[in-house]
Amino acid sequence: MSLRLEMLQVARLSPNLLSDSTASIVDFVRAQQNQDGGFSDLNGKSDVYYTMFALLCLQALQQDLPVDSVTPYLDTFSELDTLDFVHLSCLGRCYGCLASHDEDRNRRIIKEIEQYRSRDGGYHPDQKHAKQGTIYGCFLAVGSYQDLGAELPDPAAMVECLASLRTEDGAYANEAALPIGTTPATTAAVTLLRHLDHPVDQEVGKWILEQCHQDGGFFAMPFAPIPDLLTTATALHALETLELSFEHLKEPCLDFIDSLWSTKGAFYGNWEEETLDCEYTFYGLLALGHLSL
Repeated sequence: MSLRLEMLQVARLSPNLLSDSTASIVDFVRAQQNQDGGFSDLNGKSDVYYTMFALLCLQALQQDLPVDSVTPYLDTFSELDTLDFVHLSCLGRCYGCLASHDEDRNRRIIKEIEQYRSRDGGYHPDQKHAKQGTIYGCFLAVGSYQDLGAELPDPAAMVECLASLRTEDGAYANEAALPIGTTPATTAAVTLLRHLDHPVDQEVGKWILEQCHQDGGFFAMPFAPIPDLLTTATALHALETLELSFEHLKEPCLDFIDSLWSTKGAFYGNWEEETLDCEYTFYGLLALGHLSL
């Protein structure tokens, strides 16, 4: 099962807790679509990154996707070398959401993604042919390969890249230069290693559990001032992957997520965030899906 389908399988359980609020989320997401077919970023402009999350939200809530309107928007990015790695990866994943199987186009996307393969076997989102990859780059690359129906070349080399990003505190850092682990990088590493059929040290799960705020929600890193929704959703996902119980965290985490809910039909990213978007709304669905189990 791909990274996308794995997350969707869980996020589809979120209506069990959302109940009547599910319809308002659908309305919010659909309202983010612009006339050109793309979905809005934080400034209201169409963006492939946010379009991907909008499609994921609709899939999670088992809604029909706006294939006829969003496909022409995606097709405007035929000049692939004009896209950075993140948007290139999201373009591939959007086509995956739409089950669009244009083999020539998919091959061209993969060819561009390979330009960001690092010399240690990972992927770097900001540099072509970098010396070392990042966990975020690896995560995006694996998701893209899966959604485009392609086989990841040399997965063992990626495992070695991930191993080099293990930190002394037992977690993972996104980049080799960082001295301590972060929760998003650690949870992504856990998920990737499982998809690469590589065992994960159970101590990593204990580290993730330690990042939970006493009132619910997970911190992005030790000493972070407040928890956030992305970190909370991915932490719960990783703990489930590791088969570590978080039963004692469910009620406080539900309270935390409830504190980020807006009656407009979306979730804020954290207590200080003032803008609603499809990205954090999807992470809200993913978190609620895990908490409904």
